Amino acid sequence: MIREIERYAREHVMEVASTASLRVYVSEWENGKRAISDRYAAILRPLLGVTDSELRDDPAPAAPAVADGYDELLLRIDTASSVSPSMVKAFYDQTELFRTMDRETGAGRLIDQMAEHLSSLEEALKFAVLPDIRQPVALALAGASTLAAWQALDSGAVERAWRHYELAKSAARDADAPMYLAHAMAEQAYVLSEAGRPALGVSLVRDAQRSLGKAGSPRLRAWLHAAEAELCAHAGLPDDALRALEAADAAIPTGAEDRDPDMLSIFLNGSHLTRWRGNVLAMLGDGEAVSSLYEALNTADPTFVRAKAGLHCDLVQAHLARAEYDDAQTHLRQARHLASRTGSVRQRRRVDLLSSRL
Repeated sequence: MIREIERYAREHVMEVASTASLRVYVSEWENGKRAISDRYAAILRPLLGVTDSELRDDPAPAAPAVADGYDELLLRIDTASSVSPSMVKAFYDQTELFRTMDRETGAGRLIDQMAEHLSSLEEALKFAVLPDIRQPVALALAGASTLAAWQALDSGAVERAWRHYELAKSAARDADAPMYLAHAMAEQAYVLSEAGRPALGVSLVRDAQRSLGKAGSPRLRAWLHAAEAELCAHAGLPDDALRALEAADAAIPTGAEDRDPDMLSIFLNGSHLTRWRGNVLAMLGDGEAVSSLYEALNTADPTFVRAKAGLHCDLVQAHLARAEYDDAQTHLRQARHLASRTGSVRQRRRVDLLSSRL
């Protein structure tokens, strides 16, 4: 913790106490003997992937007592009823901005902003009465909460990630949006896999596919098959993983376009799928993983910084399977640098696990 505080302070030109003093501070923070100042809270929030209230363990403020709540209720209903198409678009634009910032700089710095964004959307949906208002707001909430869930997972906040996925599924059902529902279910399967229940994750992603049926776009169906392949590899089901990769190849639309116009959170084309194939083959110990991963590395979008960290981790794993330790060490350094740059707890955990094998 002290090393990470000092590293963060150097990178952001911030002054912190000496190492000896930080040892005392950390001990006193952990034991509740010292309040966390605003200066150190600004460092600890992105490092730990928590909101300010979670960091300081602040209880939620109690709702004010009122003798007659009808006026307040009607005020909130009237406010929600005034949500215009331009306001819904503003919600989408805000989510898109956070998505761009997340993939380029990491999720750690967005925790509080995402919490406020979700709160605004939930408030609008909670008091929206009629379907013509509820449906677009619910759809915006489904997309935003799925993004917030993935950010929480990347930050190591597993319980918060699970709650956000449940919110995303509920909003998707409210919006009658099977694509958003299937996407949230499939991403939630990663939480199960990383918690040590990969077989349950496989079952959930397959349930997502069944719930979608033929209603989804080809790109989303390809994404679901690729996710199934990765989860099957984690679960030790090599044949199932390879069959799912073949299904993803068969479903993916041709061309360089990677954004799904019907599902803005999905980025997938042939190059991305090549990287996904390499990831799955590396987990299965297949020697062909290296060529797929280098092909993906050469065509990777430079703005997908955290994804590139994962790609270097995949290359470490693939080279280790071939006992190519010098190459593995080279990619491990790259992965560590990019994971630190984006503050990805999830990728740093992978780096640490791979380091123990060298």
